Amino acid sequence: MEMVDLALCLAVDASSSVDYDEFGLMLGGYAAAFRDEWVIAALTGGRHGATAVAMLLWSGPGAQAVAAPWTRIDGAVASAGLAAALDAAPRLVAAGATALGEGMAAALALLAACPAEATRLVLDVSGDGRHNQGRPPAPVRDIGVAAGVTINALAVLNEEPDLLDHYMQEVIGGPGSFAMHTPDYGAFAEAIRAKLLREIGGAAIA
Repeated sequence: MEMVDLALCLAVDASSSVDYDEFGLMLGGYAAAFRDEWVIAALTGGRHGATAVAMLLWSGPGAQAVAAPWTRIDGAVASAGLAAALDAAPRLVAAGATALGEGMAAALALLAACPAEATRLVLDVSGDGRHNQGRPPAPVRDIGVAAGVTINALAVLNEEPDLLDHYMQEVIGGPGSFAMHTPDYGAFAEAIRAKLLREIGGAAIA
């Protein structure tokens, strides 16, 4: 894979707190974002004209799976292909505990295995629950930051109204890192579009 401006790993909560309808809304929201003209413009607007994207699903300890392998997004056709793959992606991990630190560690390993040389490395975490099993997220976050990764998060507040605080304290880190929130999965699509625009292109979105 040729050089890219950004390697972006999407780490998606598939634990038991996310029911199948919510899982569909979440992956459908990601897919819709990769069909959005502004997101595609951000993905392809850098010096190398491309972004490498992969998605990892995570749940309890040892329950992580790659839902979309590394894909070079260099235009609308490639982005639409990724969107179609996300729309069709099965729930590859069993619903279980929220092993957030374990999921982040697996996502960092996936980032390290990206076949493209990237100017920036970003881990995009989304979910609706705080860590409750396995490795705690903060030390994993620190390992990622030390390796040059920026970690951002989107908190879905339908289960835990204070989840944003947990993500801000335990999950995000690195240059320009941020956490956003959405009230529920019905609003996920617009929230993830805004988050992707902010982390890909540096858009100033509150």
